[in-house]
Amino acid sequence: MNNPKQNFALIGAAGYIAPRHMRAIKDTGNDLVAALDPFDSVGIIDSFFPDAKFFTEPERFDRHLDKLRRAGNQKVDYVSICSPNYLHDAHIRMALRNDAHAICEKPLVLNPWNLDALQEIERETGKKIFTILQLRLHPSIIGLKTQIESLNGAGKKHQVSLTYITSRGAWYQHSWKGSPEKSGGVATNIGVHFFDMLTWIFGDCQQNIVETATASHASGHLELEKASVDWFLSIDRNHLPKIAAEEGKTTFRSIVVDGSEIEFSGGFTDLHTSSYQHILSEGGFGTQDARKSIQIVHDIRNSPDKILQN
Repeated sequence: MNNPKQNFALIGAAGYIAPRHMRAIKDTGNDLVAALDPFDSVGIIDSFFPDAKFFTEPERFDRHLDKLRRAGNQKVDYVSICSPNYLHDAHIRMALRNDAHAICEKPLVLNPWNLDALQEIERETGKKIFTILQLRLHPSIIGLKTQIESLNGAGKKHQVSLTYITSRGAWYQHSWKGSPEKSGGVATNIGVHFFDMLTWIFGDCQQNIVETATASHASGHLELEKASVDWFLSIDRNHLPKIAAEEGKTTFRSIVVDGSEIEFSGGFTDLHTSSYQHILSEGGFGTQDARKSIQIVHDIRNSPDKILQN
């Protein structure tokens, strides 16, 4: 039996990641009925949902959701949130206030205590907050988790190296992403889902050492229950390995576990659709799933010169 079509609204329609959410809504057989962004360069919507209502003012968007809710069978069931990181908390609240579930890009929020307030609102409204932790659905990462769990009885401490370089131009530092108050800084903005993946596989963080933390890159060391992790994150193309640069690549991902490279360079394009399928089948990852990684990046951001011991 097919599930009934769900109505979606989307916040942040002009953003980089928004088309993946539009495609996921379409690929799961649902409908985007309304979208919001202060910027009106959103012609991409026509490729997916040309009849969606579009707003540049949050007040009018909120009013429209309220009108649909009061109309009964036209109400929005889910609000997808692709807005700047510092607005996620407010936009999640808007969704739940309009009797809709929220599907929010990572990081769900910037500070761990924000999760406590959102969980209270979940209880009050009966609506759920989901976040996109797409690496948990990547076949290679699932395979690694299965492998590590099979060795758990041996009590082995694994040696892990994580490197992620994703080149960004000069515009980055002039956008909200270059403002730590708005994005959380580079470790949060490009790294939070990797830290989620690491704790999902290797357990809780026991020690967090920050070695470098600049506007363009960060590095450090994590002691997890089952692994010692050295990590490096960068948006500077000068950090790309020589072979990647010579091949014209702008992104480099590497996870080495006990000397063996884990291949996960491909398979990212469809992970948002997989995430939506997971949510709509009564799965999904929620506020508590996001907590460990949000704590890690919060600590990196606020204590760049300290050893953080739990």
